[in-house]
Amino acid sequence: MALIQTLRFIAEHPLNKGSPGKALFGFIKWQIGSRLVPGPTVMNWVNGSRVIVRRGETGLTGNLYCGLHEFWEMAYVLHAVSSEDLFVDVGANVGSYTVLACAAKGAKGICFEPVPATYKRLLDNISLNSLIGRVEALNVGLAESSGELAFTSEENCTNHVVPSELGGGGLKTVRVPVTTLDEALEGRLPSVMKIDVEGFELPVIRGSRATLSNPTLHSVIMELNDSGARYGFSEREIVEAMIHHGFLPYVYEPFSRELKPIEGKNSYSGNTLFVRNLQAVKEIISKAPPFTIRDMRI
Repeated sequence: MALIQTLRFIAEHPLNKGSPGKALFGFIKWQIGSRLVPGPTVMNWVNGSRVIVRRGETGLTGNLYCGLHEFWEMAYVLHAVSSEDLFVDVGANVGSYTVLACAAKGAKGICFEPVPATYKRLLDNISLNSLIGRVEALNVGLAESSGELAFTSEENCTNHVVPSELGGGGLKTVRVPVTTLDEALEGRLPSVMKIDVEGFELPVIRGSRATLSNPTLHSVIMELNDSGARYGFSEREIVEAMIHHGFLPYVYEPFSRELKPIEGKNSYSGNTLFVRNLQAVKEIISKAPPFTIRDMRI
C-alpha cells in the first residue's frame, strides 16, 4: 500500500504530470542504484543549491523524484523569500527548506533540529552550500518553556517529542535541551518561518508570542497532519492561535502566483500557509524572479 501511494504521489505531482513515466523511471533507478552502490549522493537542486541524499531519507528523496517534494510550500519559499530576509526553520530535519531559503534565495537563516544524528546531516548540507556564517544551526528543540524533553531518534523525518505518559513506547529516544523561539532569536526578526514539529506546534507557538506578534514576520508554513492528537492538541486550537496573531490560512498557486483564502487548515496538503499583511505579501511574490525546476520556469 505504501509503495502504491508513493508511486501515485510521484505520477500526480505537479512537476511530473507532463512526463510521469520519466519520473517513475527515476524512482526505479534510484531504488536500484542506491542499493547497488549504497552511500550518499549529491543532488543539484534549485539556483545552484545542492543537497546530500541518502536512501530512506524521505524528506530529500521526494525532491529527487519530484523536483520539489512539497511543491506548493517550497515554491512559496522560492517566491516569498529574498536575500534581505531572515528565514527561521523550526524542525529543520536535514535542511530542505533552509537550503531553499538560504542557498537558492540567499537569505540569512536560523534553523532548529533537536535530534543529534539528524542535526549532523543538517550541518553537512549547510557546509555543502557554503552557508556557514549565513545560517545558524541549533541542536535544540523548541517548546513553551526552557528545559529538556525526550525525542524519538530513529523515525527519519517524523521524529517527535515523546509524550511523558508514554515513555519511549518501545522507540529509541534521546533527551534534548529545549528553549522557546523568543529566547533563541534574542530579538532577531524573521520574515518567513517554517514549523514542522510533528504535532508539537501549540507549545512552539506559545513560546513564540513575541516573534509572532512582530509585523516583520509575514508568513508561516506549518505542518498540520493531526499529529497533535498525541499531545491532546486539536488543529482548530492551532489555527485559532495563528488567527489571534493576525495570520489567516491560504493555499498558494505557484504557476499563477495567487494566494487563495481557505477555512481552517489545508486539507489537501500536509502543510498550511499562514499569511499576514496580504497586500504586501502579494507584491513581494509578484516581483520575485522566477526559478527553474524540471525544465519549468515558475
